[in-house]
Amino acid sequence: MSKIILTGDRPTGKLHVGHYVGSLKRRVELQNSGDYEKIFIMIADAQALTDNSDHPEKVRNNIMEVALDYLACGLDPEKSNLLIQSQVPELTELTFYYMNLVTVSRLQRNPTVKSEIQMRNFEASIPVGFFTYPISQAADITAFKATTVPVGEDQLPMLEQTKEIVRKFNAVYGDTLVEPDILLPDNKACLRLPGTDGKAKMSKSLGNCIYLSEEPEEIKKKVMSMFTDPDHIKITDSGKLEGNTVFTYLDAFSTKEHFEAFLPEYSCLGELKEHYTRGGLGDVKVKKFLNNVIQSELEPIRNRRCEYQKNISYVYEVLRKGTEKAREVAACTLADVKKSMKINYFDTNEWLEEQINKYHS
Repeated sequence: MSKIILTGDRPTGKLHVGHYVGSLKRRVELQNSGDYEKIFIMIADAQALTDNSDHPEKVRNNIMEVALDYLACGLDPEKSNLLIQSQVPELTELTFYYMNLVTVSRLQRNPTVKSEIQMRNFEASIPVGFFTYPISQAADITAFKATTVPVGEDQLPMLEQTKEIVRKFNAVYGDTLVEPDILLPDNKACLRLPGTDGKAKMSKSLGNCIYLSEEPEEIKKKVMSMFTDPDHIKITDSGKLEGNTVFTYLDAFSTKEHFEAFLPEYSCLGELKEHYTRGGLGDVKVKKFLNNVIQSELEPIRNRRCEYQKNISYVYEVLRKGTEKAREVAACTLADVKKSMKINYFDTNEWLEEQINKYHS
């Protein structure tokens, strides 16, 4: 069986470092590994509209921002198909058919849906589109026969629901859909990078993000104001690592090469942590090191983004061509689904012959 990747992001804003360490960096590595026959990277604008229906311009304006971030991070249109979800109508039809395989109570039990509803204060006023987006996500994944879905840990319940839909469909209609596997980040710190204020959720509305396209001075300002250990008041005080955002970011970003370049008195992050916990190491020094690490990681991304911004027509063509290729694949899957469900009435003469035999036998 071919190895195929499907993953993506909602275009509700520019992408930040949480996206980068959680999935983007890994996508580029997987793309360049040569292990996958096809890679589909989706800008999920239709899904974004489920809770932004009153502000479609927000979604529309951010599609290009996300595309620029993708290319700047190293996604290659020659190796990966970048596509816009809403421009593949086959996904909507698949979603409609899958809805018959899922109960309301099952959707209500989905932990990701429950937490998102609570975070957005939807309660009883939840839009149906948002409530059913696990089914839409299942359509996205199965439409491209994805075998691998690289996502963050918070998406595990969504992937499990997709697996359930695949199993139910195949049990009822015959072996048609491919059951995907989830691929989590290797680095546990990357599973869910906290906001700069220490809160679990990194979000534009909370103002606790570091964006991939952010200017150096703004990055430095955010890093130097990061949440650390509130009890680590004096340099001589012993410091705690648990819940210390600075060290969480160092876990996610720092390498041996970073220590050689910016903090040669320590051989690795383990030594830095040990010094911090026993006392004698100030937060400012650690933050300055983290700033150097993040700046060195984001500078080439920012520079590449500036180059792509000079040629928006090229980015537009990347999205258009990638979407066209994606639609061809999705159309084939939809045809298979309709055949299995026996609703492909006009594809062959089979249904006509059945009716003739029924009424003239």
